[in-house]
Amino acid sequence: MNNDQNTQENLDKLIDKIKDIDIAMMTTMDDDGCLRSRPMRTMQTKDNGVLWFFTGYESAKSHELRHDAHVNLSYSKPSDNLYVSVSGKATLSKDRAKIDELWNPAMKAWFPEGKEDPNVGLIKVTIEKAEYWDSPNSAVVHLYGIVKAALTGERADPGENKKINL
Repeated sequence: MNNDQNTQENLDKLIDKIKDIDIAMMTTMDDDGCLRSRPMRTMQTKDNGVLWFFTGYESAKSHELRHDAHVNLSYSKPSDNLYVSVSGKATLSKDRAKIDELWNPAMKAWFPEGKEDPNVGLIKVTIEKAEYWDSPNSAVVHLYGIVKAALTGERADPGENKKINL
């Protein structure tokens, strides 16, 4: 990661945008190049740009990550007109201390034997790039802006859009 002040400020802003969005769509690549996405609960968002997720260590997703560690995470909060795309590298882990730290009882739905389940694993995603679209207006104000732009020929104000490279 680039350690300049601006980069850290951009990362802090990105983390602030996604920290309260529980579910991301995680996209991985299958052996044949096909992209696959599935909903994943973000268990921890670190200030250094590291995101943690639980996974079945022997799952198809884990196999895909062993083949190609590149992932994309899509976060959205339509009620706030916030959309975020995160690209990064994923690593698989069976770190017992981290599993203990992140475990919550709801995970038992996927791991019936609890955190001692031999298939419990973690995905650590290190953010490399991101982009977000944030329109702080309500849906009604946003719709009004689109209609106004269509009628007047002026460009609609899409809100803030920013690309971040770490």
